Amino acid sequence: MKKLLLSIAITAGFAGSALAADLPVKAPAYAPAPVATNWTGCYIGAGGGYGMWNQDHTTLDPRRIPFANQFGAATTGGRGWFGTVQVGCDYQVAPRWVIGAFADGDYGSLTGNYAPSAIGTGAAFGQEKMRSSWAAGARVGYLVLPQLLTYVSGGFTQARFNSITMATPVAGVTFVQDAATYNGWFLGSGYEYGLDLLPGLFWKTEYRFSTYQSQQPALTLLTPTATTAIGFEDSKKYVQTIRTELVYRFNWGGPIVARY
Repeated sequence: MKKLLLSIAITAGFAGSALAADLPVKAPAYAPAPVATNWTGCYIGAGGGYGMWNQDHTTLDPRRIPFANQFGAATTGGRGWFGTVQVGCDYQVAPRWVIGAFADGDYGSLTGNYAPSAIGTGAAFGQEKMRSSWAAGARVGYLVLPQLLTYVSGGFTQARFNSITMATPVAGVTFVQDAATYNGWFLGSGYEYGLDLLPGLFWKTEYRFSTYQSQQPALTLLTPTATTAIGFEDSKKYVQTIRTELVYRFNWGGPIVARY
């Protein structure tokens, strides 16, 4: 009997081993590598910001020679809010590097008190406004995270300043300075971050410094009986802005690599 039971146990053991060998073996699970985010494509954006401009200016006579009664150049400036719109395209040249080109326009009223350098605020008083500006340039960015781009930017910019009507203590007597367009360049730095609210929706904030070439708008004296050309106001302007906007990217989420 003992020999019979031992034979049955040995036979059952061999049968179990053979059955286990025939069962399929489950392959180990491998998680796919993350898919890299693609920043290549175009976008539109809109938002607003706050800006300030300053200038150094000197009054010139009709021969474009500085008036003798000035004590150096005067310094004035303005402040205010503005709205902005932007279009651009980017290209992801490496897993963490992005280059792009863009253009934007700002519209608002950055306003400050003003008087020609040779006349002074006691004799004339008005307000100068930066009505609009636009810029076109390029940027180079580094991806700190797949959805966070930090960048620097630079390029050409142009700003439009309005004409100025300046009152005086004498009734009916005013000074008028012509409107002028200023050309210059800008440098900026900012970040852009992908939001979870909607695929393709980003939030961008940028600081920008712009410097403009000197212009010499004409200065005229108006009285009830005459119009007299006084000369010109030589002015060099500097503008600083901080802007924030929502950006919509048309291609957000597309893969550029996928490793398994």
